[in-house]
Amino acid sequence: MRSNDALHLGLMLLALAAAYLVPFELLLLAYVVLGPAHYFTEISWLHDRSYYLPHRGIAAALVIVAVVAALIDNASWFGFAMWGALIVCAMLAATTSAIESMLLFMVALALSAIMYSSGSSLAVIGVLIPTLIHVCLFTLIFMVLGANRSGSRLQAALVAVYLLAIATILLLPPTAEIRIASFARVGQDYFGNVGPALGRLFGVPGLVLDTRLTSLLAFVYTYHYLNWFIKADVIRWAEVPKARLAAMIAASAASTALYFYDYAFGFTFLLALSLIHILLEFPLDSLALRQLVAAVQGAVRTRYAAPVSASASRRRATGPKASKRAPRSR
Repeated sequence: MRSNDALHLGLMLLALAAAYLVPFELLLLAYVVLGPAHYFTEISWLHDRSYYLPHRGIAAALVIVAVVAALIDNASWFGFAMWGALIVCAMLAATTSAIESMLLFMVALALSAIMYSSGSSLAVIGVLIPTLIHVCLFTLIFMVLGANRSGSRLQAALVAVYLLAIATILLLPPTAEIRIASFARVGQDYFGNVGPALGRLFGVPGLVLDTRLTSLLAFVYTYHYLNWFIKADVIRWAEVPKARLAAMIAASAASTALYFYDYAFGFTFLLALSLIHILLEFPLDSLALRQLVAAVQGAVRTRYAAPVSASASRRRATGPKASKRAPRSR
């Protein structure tokens, strides 16, 4: 096993163990301590790649949308902002023609109408996009793409371990007690809407932020951040001027300190910062989703084309012309 893959596995198992032992405390500490470092470093990395957008000015508009969304109290309007930003970024980054963009827009418009007519669907999507969809689903997509591109069985095994860890938490939830009550209360204030949103999505009434769901969030958030940090040698996010790196470290530490100084204002700031990095990542997420679909289509074509090619070869080998002797060479 390569050292990086071994470290990858070790950090994943560490996050899983901590999610079992101290889920409430881990969720908040990961969000407050690891989160800002992830946000600043990824925004820096995306900036050097023009945010995978045709014009950087679009990124400035996304930042404004994120800041305004952080101040929106209405859940449906917040969901509309998240959903609309995702669709626009997908049209800009993941489509290759005007026809594809138009088709995507029409599908998105139809889905928006369905969500609007159902009442709470926009609110649900607004809760899930910046939490489980961004932190869990897209992390999984990037892991699958990485394993597919490298052709590494070890990285494919890491994907399996990640899914197994999530299944373990859901099927065998921890029974950890709350050790720091204030952390649990704050976690309930900030992540308490995830449970009802999942309940409405899957038709499970009364779903709340219990130990099971808290452990799941603690694991996926912690691993989401750690997974980014250990990719420094792969995607080279740390290869920036020393002055910028120092500024990111200082800004990250100041953001965490601000939260502990005034958690209400600090959380609002962290929410805005988190949404900025999420919206700026939407183009890359959309591109990754398109690449995953293409990879799946390619695998399916390869899987079903091989038997057809083999059958055609056998038919040619046993056909009338194949029975004739080849002319002898002089």
